[in-house]
Amino acid sequence: MIQDIQPHQYDNRYRPQAPDGNSLVLYCEEHSVLVKKTPDGITFPRFSELERLNEDIYDDCIYLFSIDGVRYYLAENISREPLSEFSMENTEIFRGAEPQYQAFAGITGYQLYIWYRDHKYCGRCGRLLERDRKERMLRCGECGNMVYPKICPAVIIGVTDGSRILMSKYAGRTYKKYALLAGFAEIGETLEQTVKREVMEEVGLKVKNIRYYKSQPWSFSDTLLTGFYCDLDGPDEITLDREELALAEWFEREEIPVEPSRDSLTNEMIMKFKNSEV
Repeated sequence: MIQDIQPHQYDNRYRPQAPDGNSLVLYCEEHSVLVKKTPDGITFPRFSELERLNEDIYDDCIYLFSIDGVRYYLAENISREPLSEFSMENTEIFRGAEPQYQAFAGITGYQLYIWYRDHKYCGRCGRLLERDRKERMLRCGECGNMVYPKICPAVIIGVTDGSRILMSKYAGRTYKKYALLAGFAEIGETLEQTVKREVMEEVGLKVKNIRYYKSQPWSFSDTLLTGFYCDLDGPDEITLDREELALAEWFEREEIPVEPSRDSLTNEMIMKFKNSEV
């Protein structure tokens, strides 16, 4: 999965310190990030490559994390006109870009960019928020409100019936491949209750024997995904929620029309079942 970047070491401890010329810059505009395409894949500009055009770049930046000891920072309002070797790329590039650890850095940094962008002012009193020095948090100096990064818990659900698994396609989305059922947890419910509710709402089926498989940070949607397998409990007739799904159907293991891919928990769960590993 996208976060599996070993032997590279991701360190997300919040340790803000001044960047040096070797530190990497993440510069974002809406759904795009500044990258350099090389024969080996993608990389991000170093401070030393941008400092000539951006005198204040070392002052106007936010510490994000480090990978293998190299620090990554978020920068705002940089000038890049003569930098023809760099280009603004849609964040979808990180689903398959190499090297994988840079793709993971790019989408993780982008998630933090969205949080900082959307939380400039206090939601309680409207004053400008200030960055805390000890932890990843924004604080209001007027009313004391504290704001932490948003992470939305969601479930990925492998509904099985013996040698069959239920797969679906989303309605009204650009992603047209087969996926598993999924949904966000609501306030006041456990993840296991989310599994039952989402399956009933989307396909009208009851499930039992809910068992946890694995989790995955999914920065494309500010989500912490939790994967569960469960067994059909009762009739297998599907009642489709057509606002959420374009279709849902049962597949025998040997008929599953999905091939391995690198990034998603959904794909890994499908392939585990297809290969009779669960």
